[in-house]
Amino acid sequence: MNRKTTALPNRVLGLGLSVSAIGYGAMGLSEFYGPSDDTQSLRMLEEVAEAGVTLIDTADMYGRGHNEMLIGRFLAARGSAVDSIKVATKCGIDRPEDAEYARGINNRPEYIRACCDASLKRLGVERIDLYYIHRVDPQADITETMGALKELVEEGKIAHVGLCEVSAATLGKAHAVYPITALQTEYSLWTRDVEQSILPKAKELGIGLVAYSPLGRGFLTGRIASTQELADGDFRRNNPRFQQDNLARNLQLLASVKTIANRHGATPGQVALAWLLAQGDSIVPIPGTRRLRYLQENLAAAELELSTEDKGALEKVFTPGSVQGERYGEEGMKGVNA
Repeated sequence: MNRKTTALPNRVLGLGLSVSAIGYGAMGLSEFYGPSDDTQSLRMLEEVAEAGVTLIDTADMYGRGHNEMLIGRFLAARGSAVDSIKVATKCGIDRPEDAEYARGINNRPEYIRACCDASLKRLGVERIDLYYIHRVDPQADITETMGALKELVEEGKIAHVGLCEVSAATLGKAHAVYPITALQTEYSLWTRDVEQSILPKAKELGIGLVAYSPLGRGFLTGRIASTQELADGDFRRNNPRFQQDNLARNLQLLASVKTIANRHGATPGQVALAWLLAQGDSIVPIPGTRRLRYLQENLAAAELELSTEDKGALEKVFTPGSVQGERYGEEGMKGVNA
């Protein structure tokens, strides 16, 4: 299915923040998915902007600052043409310089302030459009954390506040201190945990949901049959859901997606994104890619309308718990649903 229109529809997250219905996750331009090239990455960001995407997502931990600096170079090159683009970044995961994947969770107010200042410098902006706490420390006081973010808003350093991967209880407690614009969490056909209590709480409070890994880290595109196809350094080689026995069982679930895709003249990835978009008007997926072809394919999903029967068939197969394996290893699960 090719894109027929040039304009992406908009969706509104919390507090009136309007962004394109599909955003762009920039993490893969720096690490986790094999080698990258800055020249190609900057060209990709240009294509993203030209395609009408107005939400670009990054974090200070992606490439240990490299991803933010890359986006800063892109913003500087476009000048005033970037006014319509909203940049979201995050802090809260502290990665030691000498450890590849190990991380700690740090929500101390002084750490948040220092991280915000560093992100502003790397991005080359005076204000961050949407600033998330990347992971919440269950031992920290969320009211103190939100208080620090509130101060940053009052100082004009950030425009909107977000949280990532928190429980419904934490979301409610945090929102009572300062209004949250967006909750970012993993959400897709193969990760539906949020539907039980987190998504209903976000809708109740008027908080938008930004869905990362909406294509199941590429699994839902139907293009991954073995980890041997993945580049060296691709973290999916060690991800539990992509391990041999789990992957073999998970691949059996894809038949329903492919059947519906064929019926619509679409790709499996487009069906997965269309299903996600249909779960609520304030849900914005942020698929990432380094290829123009896949960017165009992803954005075309905004025009695909699934029938009630289509959605029911998908949900019957991808029931919560049907996918084999944890979505992260032990290190990656730190701070999830805290």
